[in-house]
Amino acid sequence: MLQQDWHPVAETIEPGTVRSVKLLEREFVIWRCGDRILAWDDRCPHRGVRLSGGTVEDGGLRCPYHGLVFNREGRCVEVPAVSGWNPSPQLALSSYLAELRYGLVWLSLNPDADPKTIPSFPEWNDLNYRKFLCGAYRFRSSPLRVMENFLDVSHFPFVHDGLLGDRLHTEVPEYQVDWNEQGLFIKDVQIWQPNPDGTGEGAKVTYNYHAPTPLSAWFEKLSSNRRLSIFFTICPLEPELAMGWMWIAMNYGSDIPQAELHSFQDRVVRQDIPIVESQQPKRLPLTLSQEGHLPSDRASIAYRQWLQRRGVEFGAIAS
Repeated sequence: MLQQDWHPVAETIEPGTVRSVKLLEREFVIWRCGDRILAWDDRCPHRGVRLSGGTVEDGGLRCPYHGLVFNREGRCVEVPAVSGWNPSPQLALSSYLAELRYGLVWLSLNPDADPKTIPSFPEWNDLNYRKFLCGAYRFRSSPLRVMENFLDVSHFPFVHDGLLGDRLHTEVPEYQVDWNEQGLFIKDVQIWQPNPDGTGEGAKVTYNYHAPTPLSAWFEKLSSNRRLSIFFTICPLEPELAMGWMWIAMNYGSDIPQAELHSFQDRVVRQDIPIVESQQPKRLPLTLSQEGHLPSDRASIAYRQWLQRRGVEFGAIAS
């Protein structure tokens, strides 16, 4: 089912740039020609060489092996070794949908995917928020394990003690969880944090989450008149390998150097990575009887049930 969704595969690429990216265990080449980003299988149909080693020339991509040139439509338009020869349709490449959004290149393997269904980052166009991108973060674990960790707050006092949690304040009051055709919703999650955002000021905060797809989620964190949101999106490289990016948006803290805020977020994620990578099995069990559960786990329980309902199998253990 993840093949139906949009996934981030790289940060913005400049015109004339060629990149190799991975998604759902497959290798792709992405390249930019003017304002268009094109995505093909990273394999020349002539002799199987990686096209990501090629160059952009005159609006086409030239293979590094025999110099064949493919135009924007993926059609071979030049064979240097045989001038004037009309290339066979067998040398054509299939294209995949690619879009640039939020400074990231998004790819979908669904030929009918609508760019409007790329997960929303609500603060993207709001000038009242200071925004910056963090990542890419690499996890040697299931992409679903990574997202479940993002949706979980009860680990904060232990994994992020002194930053997002405090071992003297471990209680997680009841909160609301629901899902519908718009995704998974987690509301009114309250927790006390000694340093919720890198400013060094402790506060009781409230989290509200929305996950429109299994591997993209957004939360808002509220404290008095302060509001911080994080948009987290994950590229499923392999069933046990993931890469993610985080956009941070804040309506306060304009006097704090961005480098300090970025460093704070990097520190938090570096604390998460070894914990998530240590989980066994690495793939996320969807059948609830496969792991024990606590009353505070209602978010992760709902996430697993929602994944089952959607028919997600990549990075999961169904039974």
